[in-house]
Amino acid sequence: MPLLVLHSTGSVLQMGLVTGLTGVASILTGLFAGVVADRFDRKRLLMLADGARCLLYVLIPLAWISSTPVWLIYTVVPIAGCFSMLFQVTYVTVVPSIVQSDQITKANGHMYASYAVASVAGPALAGFVASSAGPAAAIGIDAATFAVSALGILFVTFDGKPRTSDAAERGNISQEFLAGAKFLWAHPVLRPLTLLLSLLTFLIYGLTDLVIYLVKHELDHPDTTVGYVLTAGTVGSFIASAAVARVRERLGFGVTWISAFAVAGFAVAGIGLSGSVPVIAVLMTITLMCTGIAGICSMSLRQEVTPSHLLGRVTSSFWTIHTALGPIGAAITTAAAAGVGVTAVCLVIGVAVLAFALTGTVTGIARTHTADRPAGEVA
Repeated sequence: MPLLVLHSTGSVLQMGLVTGLTGVASILTGLFAGVVADRFDRKRLLMLADGARCLLYVLIPLAWISSTPVWLIYTVVPIAGCFSMLFQVTYVTVVPSIVQSDQITKANGHMYASYAVASVAGPALAGFVASSAGPAAAIGIDAATFAVSALGILFVTFDGKPRTSDAAERGNISQEFLAGAKFLWAHPVLRPLTLLLSLLTFLIYGLTDLVIYLVKHELDHPDTTVGYVLTAGTVGSFIASAAVARVRERLGFGVTWISAFAVAGFAVAGIGLSGSVPVIAVLMTITLMCTGIAGICSMSLRQEVTPSHLLGRVTSSFWTIHTALGPIGAAITTAAAAGVGVTAVCLVIGVAVLAFALTGTVTGIARTHTADRPAGEVA
């Protein structure tokens, strides 16, 4: 979508506005998406989100046949962003309905791998189609993929209804959102996990921007080299998805999560110290592998210990709380890098990530080997 805006207007500012609209729509939708996922049939919600995005995106190539109404993009993008967030929250809630509890981590690993594939293949395919048939055609293909996704979900058998109803406790949107936050705060593991992840997200949210700046400006390499480094980092995501279930089964949640971020801290510091592009690529691979393992583990734990009728709200609350500081952190770290250089910033980030990870050893995180209480039971 940003490519189509750039192609139609030639304005980087308008391209950025479209991206920003998507982010704002996602954040705002996250406040109530969990409530919706906990109230309605989740299978139908997933299909609705896919169907809506298909219809919205197909409007653009149809409109571009005779004109270039850029205003349509500004209308479609935020609405589609709302349905995207609804899909993301809802799919987290249905995984425990599809697989057994001891298979949740493995299932999430497979999902993570599919997203990693999409993050590499999607932009490459979009670029190829856009260069040969135009950006509008690429969006048309994107619309078709949502139709395929909706059709696939139709043939997946699972109970889309929350297992326990809390209709008597329903209130307004803010009260129901707070129900998820209260669950997080009451849980002896999810509480420190949410707090630490908020701080860790603040630190590493802008890491990709730092690496791009380091490789392109400080080491003076071309854009293609930047692309190779980022692609190498994606390999870490594949490794994480393949290894996470076995690692967690052997080491337990606490050791896995703490160790993953501790190693990531060393890797980030190493990125700042290294002046070698191949070394930076390897360290990015390690970093994304570690953050991927930790992320899959934390999502799996939430799915295991949260009651089905609360899982949507807990997911929304968790994502909203722990990502809120991310954009602020990215702005601060990139501004600092422009002033003192990437080396100093990465060293500080790496040491801080290591320190926060080790802080987990004195919380309930360290004492968690598996989901030692069934979903629905809060300590």
